[in-house]
Amino acid sequence: MLALEHSVDEIHELYKKHVISIMAVKKPAEKTARLKALADEVFGDKTFEEVKTGIGIVTTKWHSERPMVFKASKAQAHGQLGSFKPGFGCTIADDVQASCSAYPFFEKKTVSTHLGDFELVDGGYCANNPTLYALADVLGPLGQDRASVRVVSIGVGEYPTPKPRRFSKMWWARLLPSVTLLQKTLEINTQSMDQLRAILFKDVQSIRISEAYTQPEMATDLFEHNTAKHSFRSRTRIIRQG
Repeated sequence: MLALEHSVDEIHELYKKHVISIMAVKKPAEKTARLKALADEVFGDKTFEEVKTGIGIVTTKWHSERPMVFKASKAQAHGQLGSFKPGFGCTIADDVQASCSAYPFFEKKTVSTHLGDFELVDGGYCANNPTLYALADVLGPLGQDRASVRVVSIGVGEYPTPKPRRFSKMWWARLLPSVTLLQKTLEINTQSMDQLRAILFKDVQSIRISEAYTQPEMATDLFEHNTAKHSFRSRTRIIRQG
């Protein structure tokens, strides 16, 4: 949305309204339908030709278990320049939905590209913190000098894991091994990517913004839809102050 010139305040209001409407429903099909409706409402039929800056939207190919990054500029391509097409010819709405499809909590997303159809899931499976992917573009095909690069990496916060209560809402789902496994997978991915960045690009000035919350009442997981437990407000404040 930033790349399409939406304001931070507009994004914040949309987030507060729709995180509840999407995450509060139980079934993956319901979550997916609401996520699609929101993506269609926000982005319509806009394509990657309309963004105002370089961008990469990370998804994961379900079958080949490889990343698929949707980009706007041919300058970001690492090869196959002759066949490059912004966003692989897809709409921004489809790509954003695919990038958010945290299977099995959401259904997988099939997108039709100029290279064929692909079944995609959340980009967090391969790059929950995609800083290395951005650096690969900037220092690779974009040809920027390492000394001129600055990285601002924005996380969603670190929260305690809630303790299952037998009579709480969806207590049974919280006991499923898949819930813990996915949360662990995403967090391990985030930490490992950041550690690799620090090792491989220690000369590149970087800042990681991801506040830690240790209070028990802030406990959250992939079922959370209480916006009071999310750090979006504090993160936007930090960004505005530079």
